[in-house]
Amino acid sequence: MKTIVISAALLVTLGVTAGCAENNGTDAAATLTSCGLPLTVAAPPQRALTLEQNATEILLTLGLADRMIGTSYQTDPVLPELTAAYDSVPVLARLYPNREAVLAAKPDFVYSTFTSGFAPDAAGPRADLQTLGVPAYLSRFACEDPATGETAAGFDGLLAEVTEIAGIFGVAGRGAEIVADQRARLAATAGTGSADTDLLWYYSGTTTPYVAGRNGVPAAIGAHLGVRNAYGDATSAWPAGSWEEIAQRDPDVIVLADLTRGGDGDSAASKMDFLRTNPVTRELAAVKAGRFITVSGSSMDPSIRSITAAEQVAAGLTELTA
Repeated sequence: MKTIVISAALLVTLGVTAGCAENNGTDAAATLTSCGLPLTVAAPPQRALTLEQNATEILLTLGLADRMIGTSYQTDPVLPELTAAYDSVPVLARLYPNREAVLAAKPDFVYSTFTSGFAPDAAGPRADLQTLGVPAYLSRFACEDPATGETAAGFDGLLAEVTEIAGIFGVAGRGAEIVADQRARLAATAGTGSADTDLLWYYSGTTTPYVAGRNGVPAAIGAHLGVRNAYGDATSAWPAGSWEEIAQRDPDVIVLADLTRGGDGDSAASKMDFLRTNPVTRELAAVKAGRFITVSGSSMDPSIRSITAAEQVAAGLTELTA
């Protein structure tokens, strides 16, 4: 049996160094629109708060650890090249900090990559924060009203967000370097898959498996590599599948999300164990042949890791078909 597990540490080569900001916050105000809400940032933020790991890693990749007063909701081990910078920033909450904790930290910018970060029991509505003078930025892929953002995750939109965040913080040059590096890495993997290959993207769950459908990062990676999504006909980004239906679709390769939150079927290892012992899934051709590729769970959402995931899947497919 041949199992391909390619770690992000082997592929990510951004070489990020914390504290490389290009100015000291003296730029003029930035005015933009975030998910339909006008947003004015009076000066490049000096006390930024991130509400999930993907937002955290974007700021750390931009070298902004010294301008962060807090992080929250870590879902995966931090990228190795970002660990030292991450360790220098306080963690305000294991999950989301509540509104009181957010205001007590006195941020001058709050950044979330999920709508849930601004829920009433989390940081609170963006409009309320902005009324209090705290600019609240929400990723274009997670807008409360999808019509105000991007309904499908894509690499152009992801890199546009990195560029916008870099501009807000006055580190446009660093942002341009990162975007150029990511585009070059992305170009190197274009079309490396086969149109005859069906990928099942298995995110979580054993009783009910949650898999990747359309419009998410897995769909963007599949289209970029030139492979099919076993659930490409689903109407949502993360549909609930069934093992019987998955058996009927019989994917050629299974991409496993490695989640560290500790739930049933979260880790890649637990997924493999389940697939190899469940009476239905153990008969799948991909399971019998060990055609697995592992990526971090957070890389399946729009993040600085998403292009790394494309590299991992491309390398895994190349190895499996060698």
